Amino acid sequence: MILCVGEILADMIGSNNGNAFCYERKAGGAPFNVACAAKKLGSAVGFVGAVGDDVIGEYLIGFARGRGFDYTIIDKNNSANTTLAFVDINADGERSFSFYRKNTADYLLPQVSDEMLKKSDIVHIGSLMLSEEAGRKAASELCERARKEGKLVSFDVNFRSDIYRDTESAVKIYKQVMKFADILKFSEDEAEIFGWEYVESLTDKLVCVSLGGKGSMWRYGGESETVPSVRVTPVDTTGAGDAFYGGVLSGLDGLRKENWTKQKLNEIFGFANVCGALNTLCKGAIEGLPDKADVMKKMRAE
Repeated sequence: MILCVGEILADMIGSNNGNAFCYERKAGGAPFNVACAAKKLGSAVGFVGAVGDDVIGEYLIGFARGRGFDYTIIDKNNSANTTLAFVDINADGERSFSFYRKNTADYLLPQVSDEMLKKSDIVHIGSLMLSEEAGRKAASELCERARKEGKLVSFDVNFRSDIYRDTESAVKIYKQVMKFADILKFSEDEAEIFGWEYVESLTDKLVCVSLGGKGSMWRYGGESETVPSVRVTPVDTTGAGDAFYGGVLSGLDGLRKENWTKQKLNEIFGFANVCGALNTLCKGAIEGLPDKADVMKKMRAE
């Protein structure tokens, strides 16, 4: 099972509508998106997160219940608000974010039970919580527990400059959690922020780098490969990296490290690239998530 822990929030996706600029509410949050992607592909998935005691929080709890997760805990905090991410999309489908995140609940996470940790194969942790002391403590403790139980730890960098304005300090915080990880996910821009020399030094970890329309790259054990993607015309790239990473984790779930061969990783990343590409054909991070049949159909068509 893939256990995803971290932020669940509302993506407020903006568009011009006549004389008004309107925002459409969509469920989001990187680890929640990854959970939804992996579940849509048929994996066993759990999700742990937190929302505020408000109308947006109620919406997200109801939405999560409809995803068919094998295990779900979403705390409703009556002293904090639900996190919002305002998303603007340009003519090419590329997006920019602005977070509404003062006195919000996303990092006030419930504890994962020992029973659920034992049932998990991969523990995937989101990064938004690292901007707050309570979130950093929760992430570090969960990583330590997962490693002691022999679980694979996954971490998505998902760097947001409007939350981490001091990039140098943020990178130091990230590295404290990244040292626990077996699997790391960067975007190409994030690899530049951390430095390719650092990324290339992580030979004991499976490093996943999403490259947009160019596909993705994996690095592991001193080997590296760039895997191409398929061509699509994006409508909205929100959540494309999460859909890709959900595909990666689904492929790795239950696969022992000694079987992370070049051939198998190329296969997993080729599949995951199509997951990410197909998800750009709808607005929002979740509604357009493909299932395994959708991905295989697209791969056969290519």
